[in-house]
Amino acid sequence: MDHKLIIKDIEAGKFEKIYFLHGEEAYFIDSISDAIIKYALQDHERDFNQTVLYGKDADALSLISEAKGYPMMAERRLVVLKEAQDFKGMEDLIGYFEAPSNQTILVINHKYKTYDSRKKSMKACAKNGLVFKSDKVPEYKLSDWINGYVQQTGYSITPKASMLLSEFLGNDLSRIVNELEKLQILVEKGTTINEIHIEENIGISKDYNVFELVNAVSIGDLTKANKIVDYFDHNPKATSIIVVISSLFGHFSRLMKIHFIQNKSREAIAAAVGVPPFVAGQLLGSAKLYSPKKIAANIAVLHEYDLKSKGVDNSSFSEGQLMKELIYRLMH
Repeated sequence: MDHKLIIKDIEAGKFEKIYFLHGEEAYFIDSISDAIIKYALQDHERDFNQTVLYGKDADALSLISEAKGYPMMAERRLVVLKEAQDFKGMEDLIGYFEAPSNQTILVINHKYKTYDSRKKSMKACAKNGLVFKSDKVPEYKLSDWINGYVQQTGYSITPKASMLLSEFLGNDLSRIVNELEKLQILVEKGTTINEIHIEENIGISKDYNVFELVNAVSIGDLTKANKIVDYFDHNPKATSIIVVISSLFGHFSRLMKIHFIQNKSREAIAAAVGVPPFVAGQLLGSAKLYSPKKIAANIAVLHEYDLKSKGVDNSSFSEGQLMKELIYRLMH
């Protein structure tokens, strides 16, 4: 079930007795939990009817006691267990999960990893409440997710700007949303957010970033690639060699797939390698520049420099020096 549908029910006053929210993506868990806290009780009801516990400090007995308590001058109680990944007594709650209170909403926030769905506790929660598994957005869908989020907030965003955000901030939705919220305070509603906005307000250079480096390598522009690497060498906070290697590995892996795809249309390539159509067009051009033999050699080079970046057969070279060597070898 999509987290937005769950939030829509919450906003409409349709509550479950139990919400077991678990998974690797914290943003969706926090969004659902925050909505429950906002809509389950009125402000004047919170002091006596809302309890927030933390996994490290809570025990099963006290949690059950809170959940079985009666509301005071309110329709319901709200009990939230945050950081439930640190809670040791989950299976001790089975009795409550099997017969939850009709007057309490129990919310369990189990973040950064999934809870074993085979456990009795999970089965009981699914039967008498709602279990939501929060998965990471795949990297190839991250730009689309950013586009959708920006549109629902009353803005739009250019493809390059969304790619810059995803490349620079990584697959961390909370961080992406936080940066966009700060940007939207400064930019008028209805604006199309572009790379200039990103550079001026978030601090990601529109010209000197991993996205532009991969693009330079993909079209064989050694001069541009060297300028970007030199910028990284003088601005270590701009990125790391690990991010550069990961992005280039993804690029050459896609190029290898393209060589063996029979249908070379942009739409077919986009679907096969998991990128937007405009990126698929760029990849198709790059695949003409790099043969399968050269791509295989480059992937081996990337593996070699991944090891060097971690200290294997490298005792003196800096990240900047390694990046310069790496780019030279990839493009020659």
